[in-house]
Amino acid sequence: MIYGQTQRKFISIFNSIKQTLNFSSLTFKRSTKRSTQKRSNRARKPPQNPHPFLTKLKEIQNPDLSLQFFHEYYQNTSLKPDYPSYTALIYKLARSRHFQPIQTLLDQIKEEDLPCKETLFIALIQHYGKGNLPNKAIELFFRIPSFNCTRTLQSFNFLLNVLVKNDRLSDAIGIFRRDSEMGFRPNSISFNIIINGHCEKGDWKEACKVFDEMLERKVQPSVVSYNVLIGFLSKKGELGKAMDLLEDMIVKGNKPNAVTYAILMEGLCLEGKYDAARKMMFDMEYRGCKPRVLNFGVLMNDCAKRGKIEEARDWVLEMKRRRYKPDVVTYNILINYMCLEGRANEAYKVLVEMQVEGCEPNSATYRMMVDGFCRVREFDKALRVLSAMLASNHGPRVETFNCLVVGLCECGKVSDACLVLEEMEKRKMGLDLEGWKGFVRAVCGRDGGVVGLVDELISMDSNCA
Repeated sequence: MIYGQTQRKFISIFNSIKQTLNFSSLTFKRSTKRSTQKRSNRARKPPQNPHPFLTKLKEIQNPDLSLQFFHEYYQNTSLKPDYPSYTALIYKLARSRHFQPIQTLLDQIKEEDLPCKETLFIALIQHYGKGNLPNKAIELFFRIPSFNCTRTLQSFNFLLNVLVKNDRLSDAIGIFRRDSEMGFRPNSISFNIIINGHCEKGDWKEACKVFDEMLERKVQPSVVSYNVLIGFLSKKGELGKAMDLLEDMIVKGNKPNAVTYAILMEGLCLEGKYDAARKMMFDMEYRGCKPRVLNFGVLMNDCAKRGKIEEARDWVLEMKRRRYKPDVVTYNILINYMCLEGRANEAYKVLVEMQVEGCEPNSATYRMMVDGFCRVREFDKALRVLSAMLASNHGPRVETFNCLVVGLCECGKVSDACLVLEEMEKRKMGLDLEGWKGFVRAVCGRDGGVVGLVDELISMDSNCA
């Protein structure tokens, strides 16, 4: 990625080109769902007047503008910000990873002694985790009581999970060991998080120790507890031990669920035992566990991975025949492997099919589809899918943007490339070196030492750094 002076210089070049050619921004219509209202003879409460600030805030997409609107709104009225206004703005900023202003807003909430709900802090702990800021999550957790709010085991468990996901198992264990000090009695969720952390580290002995401690402290293991351990053994290829643990689980009164069997089926597939995995899916019903979509997905994924796309599609038909509704993960399996095999147009038909069936694509669906069309150099179709993706409020990765810009430039579609660049600029994303080279070369032509100019700018930026 290019930062500093280089990025600003390229943006300046881009803005000049945009003004010269008079390109317009990408605009997308958002699809709206019609909702029907059931008639009722019961008396209804009169509708409450909508909160004017919240109504306007929902319309603002840019987090910086949201913060600006918040200050302007309450400066121009005689009102004081209330708790719903603070939380709505904080959620919007956190989703956009704009964490710096959040601290100030929290300080204002604390200063005004507004009663707070723990859900606000749980959401922030999760967002800090997604933003790779585990220290912020820890700090906020310990500050919860100072906000006129009761801290419960729920926020305790969310913090443990964030720390484990951010590869901070030792910190998670340290906080876990302070449970009684904070007045908590860990439940199965607390133990499962720590057990899972040890399994992710590959430390089977420590995971078993925590499981034994769970039993010693009279905390009943859940099906999730067993699933974590069975999953570890299955991935390690120790299916015999995994099956023994399954039987032990049943003997101790814990009923396996569809996830348990999906884990074992996946383990069998990893060992090349597809037929055994297929048999297990049908056998699980005899044990009183009805298969779910994810069980079909395991078999589909294995077929597709081995290049048997048509057999994977047959499983979708089998699901429908048995009155299961394929979910987005199911369709994504087909789309992913079709695109990897260069069958982007067939994958697009699957995308249309899933929408007709009432299954909404997610970010991964669109991303795979854009990348798939780029792979076969059908950049016009990739751009159309990108438009649908943005209209659905899904965001592409920077790699997808880069690939599309380079491809459009190579095809001479500079105006379309500029539109994509505008979207990148809105998301504070930058092209990589090859992307900028391709863009400048497409705009300025191959004469005049364009590549040399780009290299010189990069060199200047490196020197300044």
